[in-house]
Amino acid sequence: MENEDAYEKPETETEEKAPEKPGAGETVKSYFRSLFDMRSNMLSYDELHEMMEENTVIHGANMWILMLAILIASIGLNVNSTAVIIGAMLISPLMSGILTIGYSLAIRDLDMLRHAATRFGTQVVISLVTSTIYFSLSPLNTATSEMIARTSPTIWDVLIALFGGIAGSIGNTRKKTSNVIPGVAIATALMPPLCTVGYGIATRQGSFILGAFYLFAINTLFIALSALIVTKLLGVPCHRELDARRQKRINRIITALIIIAVIPSTVGGAYTVYLSVLERNVNSYLGTEFVFADTQLVQSSADNKNRVISVSLVGNQLSDERISELEAKLDDYDLPGYTLHVTQNKTVEGADGDKVTIAVQENTIRDLQSKLDEEIKKNDELIDRIDNSIDCKSIAERTADVFKELRDVRVGILYGDDGVPCIYLSAGSLTPFSSSETELLKNYLMTESGLDKVELDIGEIVVIPPVVEKPSVEK
Repeated sequence: MENEDAYEKPETETEEKAPEKPGAGETVKSYFRSLFDMRSNMLSYDELHEMMEENTVIHGANMWILMLAILIASIGLNVNSTAVIIGAMLISPLMSGILTIGYSLAIRDLDMLRHAATRFGTQVVISLVTSTIYFSLSPLNTATSEMIARTSPTIWDVLIALFGGIAGSIGNTRKKTSNVIPGVAIATALMPPLCTVGYGIATRQGSFILGAFYLFAINTLFIALSALIVTKLLGVPCHRELDARRQKRINRIITALIIIAVIPSTVGGAYTVYLSVLERNVNSYLGTEFVFADTQLVQSSADNKNRVISVSLVGNQLSDERISELEAKLDDYDLPGYTLHVTQNKTVEGADGDKVTIAVQENTIRDLQSKLDEEIKKNDELIDRIDNSIDCKSIAERTADVFKELRDVRVGILYGDDGVPCIYLSAGSLTPFSSSETELLKNYLMTESGLDKVELDIGEIVVIPPVVEKPSVEK
């Protein structure tokens, strides 16, 4: 008898199968997909757009922060302090405006683009005015190495701006704040080039204006381009659709701007690489071929413009045949067209037994002559500046009015053996000058001339009373 409670499943009914586990290949694929997922921890499209809208608003606080950052950066450039310049770049609010320009181009929001460009242009003008005023008032008007470094951009600066802009654009779209934006601000260096342009305007040096502004333009363009690319990759929806013709025209304009910006920096970068390769080849040539048992290389130089390598040797002289062999080996070190100029000097014994060489003496004399010429030039500039700023005739007249006992007052500028200027006064005095009166006169002359040294030549005027003839007595 069959058990009525028994239940048999119909043959057509099957048991549910457990979900299959992903294979090893799928696991690795999903791992790397999540590893490089740019949308993880990303702001929503609405939050991102709201943040970019906020970046187009001009706030008074931001302008004050910008001006203070410009002043800090200008001081850092003026005193050649890298740490101060880095601090100014961390404070600067310039980066957000550039990222917004790239974002608005990507989503085709022309209103946002106009507002962002207006805000950024205002910031640039304020930066230039502030830095120009600072350098016009600063007593330090010598270009520092930090300034000069901002006047010769190369293709490496383009790559830094591009990669830094991509990193900044990605970091700017995250929910959690990070140190990406400050790091990009330091790497791409927007603030120092603007300050260097201000220095060029204040000192009327076109090379600083053009070179530094070109670097700033490169950084701005490629950071904005990076923001555009990242916005497209994140799939942010466009606010308006453009027909194919207008889109093609915009693409052509962007491409033309990129090409125009890249060409000079590419040429500069190629020339830098070329010089680096030449220097390496020359060093390799000298280090390999100029190793002798009884002869020593004491000095070398390479004139890449005229393609001449000059060397000074000490010891046993090389034969003409040996020098010709050395010159023939220039091609082996990728130095075609170069010629070799060799100066040979024998080693001689000095009176004190020390070995001296004519080559070393010539080099020492040359270095001393160069330093002397530089000092003479500085002294000439100082003399011209002092002669133009000190009116000796006027000082002599005022001194005679103040010190009534002086006569025939003459004032001039003298320069001692140490090159230090001093004010010189020559005069006669009706009464002897006491030490306190002499000190008072020196202080007066230092105040009037602005110099720290005074020389006096005061002679006493002897007043001879008139001879009175006695009347003759008539006898």
